[in-house]
Amino acid sequence: MQVAKKTNIRDLTLEELQQYFEKAGDKKFRANQVHEWLWQKHAHSFEEMTNLSKVLRTKLGEDFSLPALTVDMTQFSTDGTIKSRFKTFDDRLVEGVLIPTETRQTACVSSQIGCAMGCKFCATGYMGRIRDLHFDEIYDQVVYILHQAEVNYQKKLSNIVFMGMGEPLLNYKNVLKAVDRISSPDGLGMSPRRITVSTVGIAKMIRKLGDDQVKFKLALSLHAANDQKRHEIMPINDTNNIKSLTEALNYFYKQTKNEITLEYILLKNFNDSLQDAAELVKVYRQIPADLVNIIEYNPIDFASYARADEAATHNFLQFLEKNRVNARLRKSRGKDIDAACGQLANKNASGIS
Repeated sequence: MQVAKKTNIRDLTLEELQQYFEKAGDKKFRANQVHEWLWQKHAHSFEEMTNLSKVLRTKLGEDFSLPALTVDMTQFSTDGTIKSRFKTFDDRLVEGVLIPTETRQTACVSSQIGCAMGCKFCATGYMGRIRDLHFDEIYDQVVYILHQAEVNYQKKLSNIVFMGMGEPLLNYKNVLKAVDRISSPDGLGMSPRRITVSTVGIAKMIRKLGDDQVKFKLALSLHAANDQKRHEIMPINDTNNIKSLTEALNYFYKQTKNEITLEYILLKNFNDSLQDAAELVKVYRQIPADLVNIIEYNPIDFASYARADEAATHNFLQFLEKNRVNARLRKSRGKDIDAACGQLANKNASGIS
């Protein structure tokens, strides 16, 4: 006989918790206590809820599950970046990164274990998609990385970017629910304006973000400004070409007025010429983008691409500047621990138990 799976208690709203306690003949305020333990005190077991009686804690354990991430491994870069490998309740592995600078403490979190997008320059893309992360697993990443910022740098997180493993818009409901918990006053209370969700570009989902009136910022991983080159390195371009993306981004901005960033990795002798820069200027002028992030490429074992030369990078940026494009070079962080952009891939394990 198959045993019924317990409900994850973090799937319950405060109102549903109140109904549970009322039905059990207990006081309604118990729901508030449990809710606080889950989302503000970050309890990862019922035994940690010390202002509840032992009998009640036992009953909660009988009625509900409380799956939570644990830290499997932590690596410290010489530049201060901290990469964590987290283990899920089902023994999968996923990575998140704390990126500290003088002015910011940024958490880079994952939305999926692996990724189905298959971008040729990204290590995660070679893993394939293993599974989506539940919203509370995304939340747990942020909590752990927040703790790292406080312990190692005595600072709170200033920003969160969904730029880790996975395509956030293919785990839409969990990502939005995680952002809601992160920004809620009874969660972490972080402004959604300090949260950026990055996508490889799924036009219909970008439009849905607009329809849902989200409050966070959006980043598009462009990486090539013509369809032929983008197709070569990003298979998603077959079904979501640049024209469809510019239309979707304009719709998103019209609906939300939220900031949009373009991400562009410079690959040596592939997309780093002045002709490539001119094509990027054309795309930029079609989109209400606030910024173009020019990203240094971080080589991976699976691909033969190389980082653009310093001279090519300088000339590319100078061309953008002359054409009044608001662009900046995003320096790689955490390269020595495979924590930089495009390197997350559970290198020391497959991600599968």
